[in-house]
Amino acid sequence: MKPQKARLTKGPVGRHLADMALPMLLGITTMMAQSFIDAWFLGKVGDRALAAFSFGFPILMIVTSVAIGLGAGTSSVVARAIGKEDHGRAQRLVTDSLILSFLITAAVAVVGVLTINPLFRLLGAPDDMIPMIRSFMTILYVGVPFFVVGMVGTSGMRATGDTRLPSKLMISGAILNVVLDPIFIFGVGPIPAMGLNGAAVAAFLARGAIFAGTLYVLTHRLHMITFEKPEWQELKRSWRDILHVGLPAAGTNAIVPVGLALVTAMIARFGPEAVAGFGVASRIESLVLVMYYALSAVIGPFVGQNLSAGKEDRIQLSLRICAVFCILSGLVVAVLLALLSGFLPTLFSDNEAVMSVTRLFLWIAPISYGTYGIVMVVNAAFNGLGQPMPGVIISVTRILGLYVPLAMVGMRLYGIVGIFVAYAIANLVSGIIGYYWAKTNARRLCSVAAVRPAG
Repeated sequence: MKPQKARLTKGPVGRHLADMALPMLLGITTMMAQSFIDAWFLGKVGDRALAAFSFGFPILMIVTSVAIGLGAGTSSVVARAIGKEDHGRAQRLVTDSLILSFLITAAVAVVGVLTINPLFRLLGAPDDMIPMIRSFMTILYVGVPFFVVGMVGTSGMRATGDTRLPSKLMISGAILNVVLDPIFIFGVGPIPAMGLNGAAVAAFLARGAIFAGTLYVLTHRLHMITFEKPEWQELKRSWRDILHVGLPAAGTNAIVPVGLALVTAMIARFGPEAVAGFGVASRIESLVLVMYYALSAVIGPFVGQNLSAGKEDRIQLSLRICAVFCILSGLVVAVLLALLSGFLPTLFSDNEAVMSVTRLFLWIAPISYGTYGIVMVVNAAFNGLGQPMPGVIISVTRILGLYVPLAMVGMRLYGIVGIFVAYAIANLVSGIIGYYWAKTNARRLCSVAAVRPAG
C-alpha cells in the first residue's frame, strides 16, 4: 500500500493552486454545462417544465449543500492527517465519511419524498404543477445517497492534492448525463418520451456511474479505503471530527438555497414566467461561477496540509492570490454577461416575459461576482483550518442579514429589479467583510487550529 504524501507543503504556492484548480475548473465547468444543457432541453419541452424544474432548483441546492458540507469535513480532516503523514488515520477517515454520508442522505431522501407536496406549495408552486414536480423530485430523491457519497468520495481524493482523478470522474458523469438526456426526455426507440422525469432519470444514472467510479478509484488507485472493521469508539471519533467541520459547512451552504427558495417564492408572485426566467438566470450564473467553485474546492486541502505542517506564510499568500484573482475575473465576467444579455436568454425560451427577467438579472447581479468568489474562497479556507464558524457567520450575514431583507424591501419599491439589486449588494458587502476578516484573523486562526489533532 502506497501512503499519501503531503505534496502541498512545498513548492510555489501559485503553481500548486493553479495545478489543482485547473482540473477542477474543467470538471466543474463540464458539470455546470451539463446543467445548462438540461435547462435547454427542458426549455424545448415547454415553459411549464422549465418552471417546475426551477421550483425544484433550490431544493436540489439544499441537498447539494449537504454533500458539500460532508465533503468539506472530510477534506479538512483528511488533509490535516496527510499533512502529519498519518496515512492510516487518513484512510480510516475517508472510509468512515462514506458510511456517514450514506446514512445521513438516506434519511434526507426519505424525508424529502414524504414532504414534496406541502413543501412546494409553500414555495408558491401552483396546484396544477404539483403532480409534475412530485414525480420529478421523487426520482431525484431516490438517487440522493449515491450522488452525495460520490461527492464526498471525490473530496477525499482532493485532500491528497490530486484533483485530476476527481475531474475525470466529473467529466465522465457529465458527458453521460448529456448523452442520456435527449434519450429519456424526448424518447428514442422503445424508450418513451418522459419529459421532465426523463431529465431526472438521466441524472440518476449518471450520478450512479460517478458513485461506482469514485469507490473504485479510492480503493484501487489511491488506497484510501480500508475494509477493517472499526471499533465503535474509533468510528464515533471519525464522525465527530468530520461533523465538526461538516455540519457548519453544510449549514453554510444550505443557507444559500434557503435564501434562494425564499426569493423564488417572492418572484413567484410575478407569475410562472418570472420563475422560469429566474431559473434560467440561475443556471447561467452557476456556469460562469465555476472558477470560484474550483478555487474553493482546492483552497481547503491546501490550507489543511500547510496548517499541519506549520506553514502559515503559505496559507496567507494563497488567500491573497485567490482574492486578487476573484476581483479581476469578476470584472471581466460582468462585462461579458452584460454584452451577452440579449442573446443568452433566447437559448432557453422564446417567451418575452421569461427572457426579460433573465436579461435584468444578467445586467445587475454579475457586478458582484468577484466579491461572491471571495466569500466562497474564504469560507473554504476557514473549513480547511478546522474553524468553520466564521464561514457560517459570513454566509448567514450575506443571505439572512442582507439579501432576504433587502430583497423584500426592493421588491416593494422596484419589483423584480429591486430583488436583483439586493442580491448584488449582499455579495459586495459580505465579500468585503469576509476578505478583511480573513486578512486580520488568519494568523490567530492558524495558531488555534495548529494545536488541534488532525483527526
